[in-house]
Amino acid sequence: MPEPLITVVMPVYNAGSYLRAAVYSILGQTCRDWELLIIDDASTDDAIASIADIDDPRIRIIRNPHNLGLAATLNAGIDLAHGEYSARMDQDDIAYPERLERQVALLRAEPGLDLVAVRCITITPSDEALGLLPWACMHESITARPWIGFYLPHPTWMARTAWFRRHRYHLPEIHLSEDQELLLRCYSESRFATVPEVLFAYRIRERKDWQRQVRSRRAQLGMQLSHFVRARQFRFAALSLFAFCARTAMDLANVLSGGRIGPHRRQQLDQTELLRWSKVRSALARIGMEQRRI
Repeated sequence: MPEPLITVVMPVYNAGSYLRAAVYSILGQTCRDWELLIIDDASTDDAIASIADIDDPRIRIIRNPHNLGLAATLNAGIDLAHGEYSARMDQDDIAYPERLERQVALLRAEPGLDLVAVRCITITPSDEALGLLPWACMHESITARPWIGFYLPHPTWMARTAWFRRHRYHLPEIHLSEDQELLLRCYSESRFATVPEVLFAYRIRERKDWQRQVRSRRAQLGMQLSHFVRARQFRFAALSLFAFCARTAMDLANVLSGGRIGPHRRQQLDQTELLRWSKVRSALARIGMEQRRI
């Protein structure tokens, strides 16, 4: 087959029943010039076997010999990519049909851009739309406060494959912060942007794993302090410590209140976005029906 324009890299580890819809959302893209590289990181469930009936020559499935972790799996996907552009995709999220088309168009229209994300709604495990993730549009606003982090949802990234190969993900992996580490390392010499349109559904848990959250916070703080001290940006280091303390206090308050996702989050979505999400779900159902007929 000729080399595709886009390689979509999807790491998979125990994806369960969510994997099929994630794959369908790539099959339904308005941009058809892609390959989907599914890399199974030594899963112990049957998610990969459950999509064996999806027959599309653009899908490649690779199996790691043992569990390598997300960062190493992503680096492997970057090495295996055939496309001029590489796009991230998670095993349980949903890409809107226009996602890849809009990202490629922005990267081509603005040659100075290196990495492009899209805006996201959040959805529950049962596909209920909840709200919107924070976002920023242009590089200057995305990188204005590096001690807090960068609002670029990792599963929505697209960049030229050469950019990913030049920067790569850090090994050993920074626990749940591999994306923020990469952005922090290269934001001063790269340019980021976000497509100002909701083009992705990001699945979140109804109840947080607070121990996992604490580990992630600590890993990100350690990574930030190391970077800012090496760069002699001592004010940024102090601000990152302050941000960590503030976030930890908020986490503690949520734990004490039994914090669950509240229905008020839905108020962030207007009827237009709710209707668009409904149409995306209907499109996925149609793709499923077509696949069953093949």
